[in-house]
Amino acid sequence: MTFSSDVAFTPTVKAIQARRGSRQSYERMEAKGGWATTVDDELAQFLAAADSFYLATATAAGQPYIQHRGGPPGFLRVLDERTLGFADFKGNRQYISTGNLAENPLAFIFVVDYANRRRIKIWGTARVVEADPVRMERLFPAGYAAKPDQAILFSIAAWDSNCPQYIPQKISADDVAAMVEGYERKVALLESEVARLRAKA
Repeated sequence: MTFSSDVAFTPTVKAIQARRGSRQSYERMEAKGGWATTVDDELAQFLAAADSFYLATATAAGQPYIQHRGGPPGFLRVLDERTLGFADFKGNRQYISTGNLAENPLAFIFVVDYANRRRIKIWGTARVVEADPVRMERLFPAGYAAKPDQAILFSIAAWDSNCPQYIPQKISADDVAAMVEGYERKVALLESEVARLRAKA
């Protein structure tokens, strides 16, 4: 039998799992159907809040490359239950990921929510779409101050979520600023109340 997790659990990986004692637990996972292969509400909600992810590609010879992609929350769009897409903004114009995908469609998306210590791994294939203004308009975040270069469509083979172990908790500067602003308002109100009480005394 084959399982969706076979995209990562090759025979060599399974042999190592067996040797190190973790194969049985993953066999139980496989018996329950393996990893998800379509977008469900959990994944859709997670991606809708994500403002950053990592895209991994490789050359035909297998040399890996990881590229960070950032944008407004939800810029990595769910197009259907098996397809994700995003507008690829203009950057340093090295086109390494674009070149890799031209000769090897295998790709991987890694999304980390540092504030809530969650991570999701997505295996699949990807392709670059150029000169498609209709698709670009659909994928480009409204009002975002960036220039679109092309679109990338990602077909999901399997996805899995990891435990929070070893994920450092980090909060975005915007979220910190909002919290500080709230505390400053409370402090100002308390200082005003203290001044009023002192004047009354």
